[in-house]
This record gives sequence, C-alpha cells and structure tokens, in this order.
Amino acid sequence: HGGPFANIAQGTNSILATKTGLSLSDYVITEAGFGADLGAEKFFHIKCNTMGVYPKAVVLVATLRALRHHGGALKEEYNTPDINKVKLGFSNLKRHIENLKKFGYFPIVALNAFPTDTKEEYDLIKSLVEDLGCKFSVCKGFAEGGNGSTELAQAVLN
Repeated sequence: HGGPFANIAQGTNSILATKTGLSLSDYVITEAGFGADLGAEKFFHIKCNTMGVYPKAVVLVATLRALRHHGGALKEEYNTPDINKVKLGFSNLKRHIENLKKFGYFPIVALNAFPTDTKEEYDLIKSLVEDLGCKFSVCKGFAEGGNGSTELAQAVLN
C-alpha cells in the first residue's frame, strides 16, 4: 500500500506503491475503489490516468451477507440463508457491475464464502452474473488459504 491505504481519499494505494510492485513482479494487484461507483471513478480517472497504466482485469468482491442485507435482511439475519433476499439484493451488485462496464471492464465477480452460504444461493448469483457477461468465482481463501482462491486467480490470469 505504501502506507495504510496511502491515498485514502482516492480509496487506492499510491502510484509509488504500484510502480514499485510493477518493477518487482509480473503481476500487481491493487485494492481500490470502496465500491464500483465513486471509488472506481477516482481510481480510473485520477490514479490510472495520472499513471498512464490501466488494469488488465477487474475483480468485484461481494458476499451473500451483503446481498441479503441489500435484499432487506435485518442485521441478525445476515447469516441466515434466504434465496429471495439474495435475489432482491442482487440489484445492488448489478449496479456495481454496470458501473464497471462503463469503464470498459466486465468484472470477475468474486463471492467471498462464509460457512452459512448455500449452494443454491451461489448458483443463483453465478447465473445472474454470467447473464451480464461476467465471470464468477466463489472465493474460499479465508477457510482454505491459497487453495481456496485458485479458481479466482486463474480467472484473473485468463
């Protein structure tokens, strides 16, 4: 990051941190955005334009907990599977996908897995994401370490 989120107002790391990473590695992953609305706009319009470097791929991270929230779940229901709330909450994720498409990117949607998630919910989101022309990956890195993130890593490389 070049410090704890060196450019907090832009919601991204510093240009210096990215340039350093590019000089040391074949791949550099930048956490940026605070959402695919204003955060992405700042990232693309300020940082990328200033640097003259643009990403080859964009990953949009979501959780079923957040989708349930956006679908009307109360705080105490975030960990309770509910296909209807997930379906309703997808409208928020869809808007973020649409925002990223305006920048010319079809994001890879990475769904961070939680133990309370269900296959039915994953299948629904996968279908809805793919209907929008985007790739989808369930990321189990927290529970399984690197092995749980291999599918996402391969999608980014592709």
